[in-house]
Amino acid sequence: MRALSKVPQITFVFWVMKICATTLGETAGDLLSMTLNVGYAISSLILISMFIVTLVSQLVAKTCHPTLYWMVILSTSTAGTTMSDYMDRTLGLGYLTGTLILATILLSVLALWRFSIGSLSVDHIRGFKVESFYWTAILFSNTLGTALGDFLADSSGLGFAGGALLIAGILAMIVLAHFYTPASKILLFWMAFVLTRPFGATAGDLLTKTHEKGGFGFGTIGSSLVLASILVFFILFATKKHLAEQPVDRTMPM
Repeated sequence: MRALSKVPQITFVFWVMKICATTLGETAGDLLSMTLNVGYAISSLILISMFIVTLVSQLVAKTCHPTLYWMVILSTSTAGTTMSDYMDRTLGLGYLTGTLILATILLSVLALWRFSIGSLSVDHIRGFKVESFYWTAILFSNTLGTALGDFLADSSGLGFAGGALLIAGILAMIVLAHFYTPASKILLFWMAFVLTRPFGATAGDLLTKTHEKGGFGFGTIGSSLVLASILVFFILFATKKHLAEQPVDRTMPM
């Protein structure tokens, strides 16, 4: 039953919030690691700790809580940003190598999930095992997205705007395939979920980088504040909608 699922329904608002959260994850991760000069290694430890705290809270929750769900999505985005930067820059693996390694890890997680559970469907996510696969896949998809977005923006020659436009075009084709072809909805979901992260990564870079580097020059602080405000608005909207859909107990008190 949908009411028993601990994740929100996949609607247009879901994808708007996903893109907003992943873009905020990029700008907030850069704010901590670069603007505040904390460093990639320490930033990764801090944000992974936040991810663990929010994830444990999500796993022990009995029902779907939109605020908690999107806090975990956001924490995977920020943790994924610093994890990717640590691999690509601090360890010196480079964007392409980091992207290939993370893509391999993500495909392995999805394959193990499919083999263990029998389906990659996200219509019903409940129970420790399937939730663990779900959030592990999300963490690595967001980390992969950062590496892929950085590769497109910095190494491919497309730049921030070009990378964002390329991924936006692919996402548009996925939307068309969803509505007008018999392609697997599960496959299309995971393709879109993975690609919204590099879209958020390139969009985040486009917002924060200087005009000289091909960005809009809003900076990590200003961009993070605007994105956080937008995300909070949609979380409040989703929470109100979720509460309104809950069944009302009409039994009379004794």
